Amino acid sequence: MLDSLITSKTRLRLLVKFFINPQTHSHLRGLAEEFGESTNSIRKELNNLSQAGYLEKSSDKNKISYSANSKHPLFNLLQGIIRKYIGLDTVVEEVLERMGEVQQVVLTGDYADGQDTGTIDIDIVGKKLNGEYLDQLAQKIERLINRKVNFTLVSVEEAGKGSGLILFDQKG
Repeated sequence: MLDSLITSKTRLRLLVKFFINPQTHSHLRGLAEEFGESTNSIRKELNNLSQAGYLEKSSDKNKISYSANSKHPLFNLLQGIIRKYIGLDTVVEEVLERMGEVQQVVLTGDYADGQDTGTIDIDIVGKKLNGEYLDQLAQKIERLINRKVNFTLVSVEEAGKGSGLILFDQKG
């Protein structure tokens, strides 16, 4: 869907990388290695996105690091579009609908690092969670978003021991 609107696969991968998790910082060579593309193609797209104001550049010695510009007026909209493209909105909606007393939904793994690997890892934190429904839920979501989903149930006591990107938080 979004790949028909944004025809540059490199640009789309960069948007996913930086807008799923705005804490992500990367540099040219690291992105070229991660994407398996030439530094020239990555540089071109980084320059385009930076000039448009979507990415910020910061310099540390001889390395330029890039990150999402969270102050850009379209930041929230872009982040929402990217999360919808990946299917994270669908995951959160489905989890909250029938999983029990969910307190948090946390994105972990590759997607939390901004890597579009095709497998989404989600921790569900709460009480009295409906674990039996989880396998059915994973299969349903996988059909809806065309990505593999791995769920992990986490008790409230265990929460916060790992790292990830909070997609939903009952507390606020």
